[in-house]
Amino acid sequence: MNYERINSAKKDILIIDDMPDNLRVLSSLLTKEGYHVRKALNWQMALTACQTLLPDLILLDIMMPEVDGYEICQRLKAWNLTAAIPVIFISALDDVFDKVKAFQVGGVDYITKPFEFEEVLVRVENQLALKMAQIEILQLNAELEKRVKERTCQLEKALHKLQQEMNQRQQLQSKLLDMALHDSLTGLPNRVLFLKRLEQALNRTKLELDYHFAVLFLDCDRFKVVNDSLGHLVGDELLIAIARRLQASLSPFDTLARFGGDEFAILLENITDINMAIEVAENILQKLSLPFKLSRYEVFINASIGINWGHINYEKPEYLLRDADTAMYRAKAFGKARYHVFNPAMHQEVIELLELENDLRRAVERQEFVVYYQPIISLETGTIAGLEALVRWQHPKRGLVYPATFIPIAEETGLINTINIWVLQSACETLSLLQNHLSTPNTLTISVNLSPRLFSTPDLIAKIDQILDDIKINPANLELEITESVLMDNNENIKTTLRNIKERNIKLVMDDFGTGYSSLSYLHSFPLNSLKIDKSFVKYMQENQQSMGLVPAMIGIAHSMGMRANAEGVETQQQLVQLKNLNCDFAQGFLFSPALERKSVLDLLAVAPRW
Repeated sequence: MNYERINSAKKDILIIDDMPDNLRVLSSLLTKEGYHVRKALNWQMALTACQTLLPDLILLDIMMPEVDGYEICQRLKAWNLTAAIPVIFISALDDVFDKVKAFQVGGVDYITKPFEFEEVLVRVENQLALKMAQIEILQLNAELEKRVKERTCQLEKALHKLQQEMNQRQQLQSKLLDMALHDSLTGLPNRVLFLKRLEQALNRTKLELDYHFAVLFLDCDRFKVVNDSLGHLVGDELLIAIARRLQASLSPFDTLARFGGDEFAILLENITDINMAIEVAENILQKLSLPFKLSRYEVFINASIGINWGHINYEKPEYLLRDADTAMYRAKAFGKARYHVFNPAMHQEVIELLELENDLRRAVERQEFVVYYQPIISLETGTIAGLEALVRWQHPKRGLVYPATFIPIAEETGLINTINIWVLQSACETLSLLQNHLSTPNTLTISVNLSPRLFSTPDLIAKIDQILDDIKINPANLELEITESVLMDNNENIKTTLRNIKERNIKLVMDDFGTGYSSLSYLHSFPLNSLKIDKSFVKYMQENQQSMGLVPAMIGIAHSMGMRANAEGVETQQQLVQLKNLNCDFAQGFLFSPALERKSVLDLLAVAPRW
């Protein structure tokens, strides 16, 4: 091994990532720190780079085409020339399984995207320090062997010297082991050491019937806000303070570990039942609720805690930790600053949700969606004045899936944009078909709901223009429904987008009016044509006088601003009569018709019913 090159001041780092932007940013930052940085977009480029010059450290992304990061790491570890090079994974994948797999294939560290450069720099420096320490050990061994051979005549002196150097070597090895198993910021055990102890506890439960343990997985709820607003130095100071406060809540027999970021794990041993774990969690929550008085700031923080009982049926410690993590996310979903105890049904729910997400991704590729249309009735004429486009998912196994099941997943994963544009195009094709049908009035409109996420895409107007140009419909017959959350942003980009929509003679409708947080000042600021009164207010018109009072007020607000009012969820004749008496302009609901397929809409329009 060429010690001369490795000991030079300028360390060589190879970054493997298929995203040029990631390579450029990370390369630029590391270069400024004095490192020599090379880049590779794939496995072949990485292999060529290593054959040309062996790097001191490799930063590796996971999600890459053809050969992913896990496989690249395995190949590097299998090649004797690159086997000793430390590999740090940098990935957007944040699941426990992904991180565990990274360590299993030979990774020495794992950084989650989006990363903080200070964290990347510290971890790079640590791994290079580890490598240099390992090289020092090799050098020390070589020197020892040489001296033994050269000084056989001075045995006593050589033995004394050897003993000294062996002690140094042991101290260095202990230091290496400590660095490998502990978090550099807080000094706590890290993920690797925690999993080792968790495995020991799991094995012990299989040998000792009276031995029980539990795992707590903790995530700070507001740490990112503190870190982003006050800076990383304050964030690090806060993490150290959190670690100390957590340690004060535990017994000396318990294990507290930091997993990176603001995640901590706790192993409670020799407990009798789950209630003891719950008591610890409650104590932690109470102590974390107290202010943290840092050097320059007083900071408040809270946490969500998942609790999992160390059941003997777990095959691997990773599975036990995974379920504690699942319980922690359930605590967050229930409002944060609380704990939640894992039960097996939660794991099944997560699996089903993951399967549904995977199915949804395939559904987008295969276009498994269909659009149904619910008639909108003019209360002045009693005839069909418009149709609202409502998407359904024709799942190959589950059958017809309604939006409440899959739209939240689509919103979270970003698939909603593709689905939404497809629905808009499909609705416009239906409008074009209806406009060429003799039984369709010229004024018939079709309403399409737009997700708030669409308004963050810069090409929304271009996509709308493309659809209008391809299908050749009258834009005046198209209505786009938006929610109050869009208006709440109240930024110039959204205002510009809405003005561009209005300039194309497309109507704008606020959906579910009354369920959000918009004020009347927001309504004045945006070019809306109609307000939709949420079905929850219509439902209780007869039962609740307070709700009855809100409906005429909403209709009055719409009319006072030159807008029309449309009541959703009309199901009874009495509701219809009340809405007519209140001069509501439009209504829709099961009283008139459920959502229909395109052919059934044509049949209904041919009959020309009146209500």
